[in-house]
Amino acid sequence: MAAGRSPVRVLTIEQANALVPELGRRVAELLLRSGRVHGLVGELQSRAPTATAEPGGHVVDVTMRPGDSSEIRRLKRDIAEGVRGIRRGWSEVEELGAVVKDPRTGLVDFYGRVDGRLVCLCWKHPETSIEHYHELDAGLAGRKPLTDVRARTLN
Repeated sequence: MAAGRSPVRVLTIEQANALVPELGRRVAELLLRSGRVHGLVGELQSRAPTATAEPGGHVVDVTMRPGDSSEIRRLKRDIAEGVRGIRRGWSEVEELGAVVKDPRTGLVDFYGRVDGRLVCLCWKHPETSIEHYHELDAGLAGRKPLTDVRARTLN
């Protein structure tokens, strides 16, 4: 386990679903914040094209430079603050017991059990409940509906 990480929690489907309203609010806000930061990055890149450190713009240098205008300094400060807030927000999502799989799309898993096996209960913004699961190594493409599990449980 990495330093600062919460221990893995295994939740029932009901426990995970009880977290969805709070999870939905938090993830929606984080996606909005991310959009704002991406907008600021685009603005910075248009005003200071050398602010990108990697082809494709995947890394943005927000180091304050002596020649930066006050507007560039403000953009860099706002981007850095925005990124810190987003990281803090995703850490808070993880503290709920979630495993963040794709912060760009709001894809989150919870560890759960199906038929006695450890699986990922899979949720993606803006779903209103957890209706899918997948094997630990399968990912989003391997999602299966929980309706099959519920039907077996009720029979």
